[in-house]
Amino acid sequence: MRACTDLQSPGAPQAPCRPAEAWAALAPLLAGQPRVRLSRDGGKTYPQKHERTLTPGLPSFPAAVRIFGKDGTCAAIFLDFDSSVAGIDWVEADVRAVQTWLHSCGARWIEDYSPNGGRHVYIPLEKRVTFSEARDLVEALGNRHRSLDKSPHQNLLHGCVRTPGSPHKRGGHQELAMSLSMAYDVARRPNSASVWAAMNADLVGEISAVRALRLEQRLTPTDVDAPKIQHPTGRMSRVMHQMAQTGLYDANRYATDSDARQAILVGAAAAGMELTDVERRMMQGTWPGLASFYARYASRHRSQSLRRDWLEAVTYVAKSSGSREGKNNARKSPTSQPTTHAPGLQATSLPTNSDAEHQHIRTWRSALRLKEHAYTDSRTGLARRMVLRALGEAAHMTASRFVEFGVRSIAIATGLDHTTVGSHLRALRGESDGLVTLVEEGRGTKGDLYMLTVPEDVKAAAEDMTWQKGKIHAMRPVFRELGLPAAFVYETLEHSPGLSTAGIIRLTGLSRTAVSEVLEVMAAWNMIVRDMTRAWSVVSATSLKDLAEYFGVMEAVAAQLQRYRIERVLWKEWLSKNVNTVAELISPGEDYPWEDFEGPPDEWALADMAFTRAG
Repeated sequence: MRACTDLQSPGAPQAPCRPAEAWAALAPLLAGQPRVRLSRDGGKTYPQKHERTLTPGLPSFPAAVRIFGKDGTCAAIFLDFDSSVAGIDWVEADVRAVQTWLHSCGARWIEDYSPNGGRHVYIPLEKRVTFSEARDLVEALGNRHRSLDKSPHQNLLHGCVRTPGSPHKRGGHQELAMSLSMAYDVARRPNSASVWAAMNADLVGEISAVRALRLEQRLTPTDVDAPKIQHPTGRMSRVMHQMAQTGLYDANRYATDSDARQAILVGAAAAGMELTDVERRMMQGTWPGLASFYARYASRHRSQSLRRDWLEAVTYVAKSSGSREGKNNARKSPTSQPTTHAPGLQATSLPTNSDAEHQHIRTWRSALRLKEHAYTDSRTGLARRMVLRALGEAAHMTASRFVEFGVRSIAIATGLDHTTVGSHLRALRGESDGLVTLVEEGRGTKGDLYMLTVPEDVKAAAEDMTWQKGKIHAMRPVFRELGLPAAFVYETLEHSPGLSTAGIIRLTGLSRTAVSEVLEVMAAWNMIVRDMTRAWSVVSATSLKDLAEYFGVMEAVAAQLQRYRIERVLWKEWLSKNVNTVAELISPGEDYPWEDFEGPPDEWALADMAFTRAG
């Protein structure tokens, strides 16, 4: 197949282009940032964990470039016409209508088509435009043309589209509908600001309509979790985090982008952040939504504008806090004493020799290393290995081999659902020569009491083993996105740096396919690196906590915490109505619904740790 180098009009018969040449020439010029997401499930999804640095080499999987940059702006408008909506004929009619409109505005474009009949029209821009501006224009066009998919431009964090040359899920590739030389010329000489203004002027009515519709809509998170900046809590609200990440806000609450960005800064200041924390999140792409609100300024003025807004936010928070000084006595009890015991263990008579307990826990960790290979690398086996780690981490926290954290606490620590945790615990305690023993079943607000047990069949070997240095971790938040295999591979490299791929496979018990894929993913995010001897090591400078925030994982943790807090309140309310005496609480009747209510976590000690656990 020869390359297409001759200039041709879009309607003329085209000489086929090599996909690799089209990709190398156009993808870097169209992408909002040099990042690309791969689809390893045949084009069904493009998950964030499979994001890579964009290179000229053609990926072997369906690949979609990121539309928006870290600053919340885009270098091109991506119009995706979907044949599954109304058929190929409708797509072709819509594409012709859009191209006629673009021609009338003086715009130039690039067109390609998919093997399934879908089409993409790319409009390169000389001056990058903000997320809000691009979204308004695409939504307005979407109201005109039924087959136009508006969603890629409605998601600042995950908006991505396959560009010319990309493999397609049905086989084949995205094929240019014009010559490569013409497409490259359009990309290298993008549309001027006057063309962009003409496009918006022609759509002024439709853009006003989509903005008016947005005023009638309400974002659900804002309704249930409005920010309370008068009472700094040390943590930003979920709403402010979402606004900073996505650039989406309730138009009924904030009239303009300026109002929304100021609310974010007030939330950050109230949470105890510094200006450098905000700047870092904007520059690293963690908060592209907030960055997009400053894109209207010239780059040389953005830092100055941010500092001015930050000073106003800090001043506002200081005044709000000062106005409530001395008025929170109801929240403080002069007779309350600090808790010196781990929640859930206060009323239980347990060993108090912390040195002996830590020795037992360390020996138990050695036993875990010896026994865990008995669990397969299936999803169930990996989940049980993580539950055991969560129990070990809880034991270290309480300095006791006895663990009484509820299943919801362990669910937060492992990223699993609490019902799944319950089933795994029942399976683990039912094993012969198991690593955990059920000491006492939970009652009321107390969880089941477990003891970390060193099985007799490995006891001698575990006692002879050298204790493993460092902490034992349950599921650190970033691995909710990257997966359980990644958590085990990273843990192995933390304790044994400089391992080859074969060594990692041997120590983790994972398959070669799983390990290879995980290594590729983590290397793409600079979590690990391979040296000249092809040995892998952890990149200590890469913060797992920052990556978790970038992935938006902390939002999932917060949502799970909120759900469990509500369930805990409902559970206590049920107890207050149905359990009248201590005896009944300890020995409930046959109709007591233990199968439906496993009990929420005690005081959220382990759950709160999930927010602060750093890499």
